[in-house]
Amino acid sequence: MSAAPAAATTPGTAAAGIRCRVLHTYKIYKPEVEGGIPAVISVLTAMAGPEIDNEVLTARRRGWFRRLTDGKTPVIAVSSLGDISSLPVAPSFPFWARARAKANDIFVHHVPFPLGDLAIAAFGLPKSTALIVHWHGDIDGRPLLKRLLAPMFHRALARADAVVVSDQIMVTNSPFLRRIAAKCVVIPYGIDTAFWRTLDDTARARVAALREKYPRLIVALGRLVPYKGYEVLLRAMARVDNAQLIIIGDGPLRQDLADLARDMKIADRVEFAGRLPKDDAKIVVHAASVFVMPSNTIGEAFGLAQVEAMAAGRPIVNTDLPTTVPKVARHNLEGLTVPPNDDVGLADALQTLLNDRALAARLGAAGQARAAAEYDQTTFVRRMENLYARLAAIRRPSS
Repeated sequence: MSAAPAAATTPGTAAAGIRCRVLHTYKIYKPEVEGGIPAVISVLTAMAGPEIDNEVLTARRRGWFRRLTDGKTPVIAVSSLGDISSLPVAPSFPFWARARAKANDIFVHHVPFPLGDLAIAAFGLPKSTALIVHWHGDIDGRPLLKRLLAPMFHRALARADAVVVSDQIMVTNSPFLRRIAAKCVVIPYGIDTAFWRTLDDTARARVAALREKYPRLIVALGRLVPYKGYEVLLRAMARVDNAQLIIIGDGPLRQDLADLARDMKIADRVEFAGRLPKDDAKIVVHAASVFVMPSNTIGEAFGLAQVEAMAAGRPIVNTDLPTTVPKVARHNLEGLTVPPNDDVGLADALQTLLNDRALAARLGAAGQARAAAEYDQTTFVRRMENLYARLAAIRRPSS
């Protein structure tokens, strides 16, 4: 039997009083990697109500089996020989998934992760365990791989009781989801909006000092990987007058990007800040005149970083991807949206917001209000817990 909920419920209603054991599965997890999907899982587990017992099943980037904890949440990290095309070579994962599914009421399969689809399609789940496919996005590129794995994806989706997406556009633009649209539930992600919105006196002084040093500051935040579009951003920076760029984050492209900045003679206006503690990252984001997210593929399905910047009151420049990205900070409402891979258009949008401070202030204020109203983590977690409770009640054997 499969449930087919069509919309998120109001926070704080259905979940009360129904105890659920929830297993989250994803290909890799903290502390071996930081990123959007691990951050989402961490929020869901850290903020769980008293009726929810969470557990995370993941794989090592490379190495032997480990048992860890993320705050109060147990984490099982199975052995991995490394990875191929970002997929861990972890032969024991499907067996662990089957075993842990028996001990939980809800199995949350965070996509994309083909080993999770394999576990569901080949090994199955107990009838009493509800399956939620949390669809963070399609596999980025790799058309041959997607064709080969498509039957397995479809089988896992057929078993799903619900498929969680961040916006209806994810259903519209996915050939996998369109055929099971009735199962899809729109639940936008959430962040700690209060943290990103507020500054103490010390932080305000640091922000003021950074703004005085860089009155035309552009900030980006994210891993230095191809889909983030930082090469396009550097080419745009060569067209933006008298501006400084700070990129918060690290990754395999750091040296290549530094070399490109030097070759384009903008190295003195670009700082690669690396990974920063959240408190320090917040200072830099608050000091920005503009926050930019130049992502250029569907690998950027939502962009939590833009929500953090919105909560800080910053105007956004993002790209018109066929994902939730331009639905979060909307064109001429909370930011400016430009075509992906368009360094000229990106430069024009950045220049516009640097020069038109009234427009920047209007977009920033609207973004801050939207973040608080639509993307707070408490609302996100409670909506998910309502879904857990509803599905657990459907799947749970009658007494």
